[in-house]
Amino acid sequence: MATSTNKILRMVFATGGGTAFSISIPEPRENLTAAEVEAVMDMIIAKNMFTTSAGDLIRKRDIKIIETTTDDLYDPPVA
Repeated sequence: MATSTNKILRMVFATGGGTAFSISIPEPRENLTAAEVEAVMDMIIAKNMFTTSAGDLIRKRDIKIIETTTDDLYDPPVA
């Protein structure tokens, strides 16, 4: 039984069709700044790097670093 902690960077874009499109990156570096992430998102939009079924990515919608902690309460016996 163990406890683990994971972080992901989630960048959310608005699409031309009015929906959200997310890109998640595991284990972002500790000193990552909002300005750095915004610059990458601007580049993704400007270069039209992703096409979705709901259209092109047209603007930044949200940026989050999400941290989850998992407590493993059961380890099955080894046969």
